[in-house]
Amino acid sequence: MRRGIIGLAIAAVTFTAATGCGSSSSATGSSSPSDGGKATQVKVGVIPIVDVAPLYLGEKKGFFSSRGIELELVTAQGGAAIIPGVVSGEFQFGFSNVTSLMIAQSRGVPVKSVVNGVASTGVTGKDVTGVAVKKDSKVKSAKDLAGKTVAVNTLKNIGDTTVRESVRKDGGDPSKVKFVELPFDQMPAALDSGRVDAAWMAEPALAIAKGQGARVVASPFADTDPKLTVATYFASTKLAQEDPELVKKFTEAMTESLEYAAGHPDEARQILTTYTKISGEVLKNLTLPSWTAEYDMKSLEKLASLGEKDDIFGGKKPDLDALFS
Repeated sequence: MRRGIIGLAIAAVTFTAATGCGSSSSATGSSSPSDGGKATQVKVGVIPIVDVAPLYLGEKKGFFSSRGIELELVTAQGGAAIIPGVVSGEFQFGFSNVTSLMIAQSRGVPVKSVVNGVASTGVTGKDVTGVAVKKDSKVKSAKDLAGKTVAVNTLKNIGDTTVRESVRKDGGDPSKVKFVELPFDQMPAALDSGRVDAAWMAEPALAIAKGQGARVVASPFADTDPKLTVATYFASTKLAQEDPELVKKFTEAMTESLEYAAGHPDEARQILTTYTKISGEVLKNLTLPSWTAEYDMKSLEKLASLGEKDDIFGGKKPDLDALFS
C-alpha cells in the first residue's frame, strides 16, 4: 500500500520500516575529525540502488570522517518513505528523487535539497532507468505501453510521470497506461512471471531483468531531458537553519564523493557489492548514472511542468528556487 507521504511528514512520524545497511565501521581513514574532536553521528536515509554508490564510496574513502561525520546508512523503498524520517529528525539527511521533494515542498513539508545526487546519462537505451518488457512481448516501443500494466516503485511520482512523457513523445496515449507499485528488487521476477506487462526499473534491477532476456523499450529519464537531475540529498529546513555547519560539511563531503565516483567508475561499481546482492555479469553490465555536483535547473523546471500536467502537486506549483537554491 502506498505510504501517505505528506500526512506522515507533517505528523513527524518516525519511519520505522527501514533497516540498517551500513555504518562508519566500514570507512577507511580516521573515524573522528582530523582535529581530534568528537565525530558527529549522522543518519542518512537511502535507497539500495546504484545511484547512491558515491555516498558509500565516500564513506569508505574517509571523505565524511575527515570532516567529523560518522555515517549510519539506513535503507528504504523510495524517497517518499524517507521524507517523513528526515522531517521527524529520525534522519539528518536523506536521498530522494526530485519529484518526491517537489510534492512535499508544494504541500508545505519543510524540506530543502542540499547537494546533487544523480542525473540521467542522457543516452536512450543505456540510462540508469528503463522500461523493460519480456523478450516475446508485443510491446515494441513506448507508445505500445498504452493499455498495459507498468510497475513503478512509487505511484504518482517521478516514475509514472517520466514514463508518460516517453509514451507521449512516441505518439501514444499516456492516460491509458496502468501503473502498479512494486519495490525495484521484485520487478525482474514480476516481469518474468507475467504479473506485469512492463516494469520501470533502476539499476541493478534493470541489469538483472536484461540478464533474464528482458528488452528495454523506453528510457524515460533521457526521453524527458538528456540532462535530467533525477535525485538529490536533502535535509529538513529546521536542520539547515539550526546547524548550517553540519549541512556545509555534509555537502562538501558528498560533493567530493560525487566527483570521486565520476572519476573512478570501477571503484563505484565495486562498492555496489557492499550494499546490494549483485555480482558477476550483472555487476559488469549495469549502467552507471551521471554523477555531477551541480543541479540542472532547466531539467527540474521541465519535470515540475510535467508534474503539474499529471496533477501530482495538488494544484500548487513547487517553489524550485527555495527547494534547490
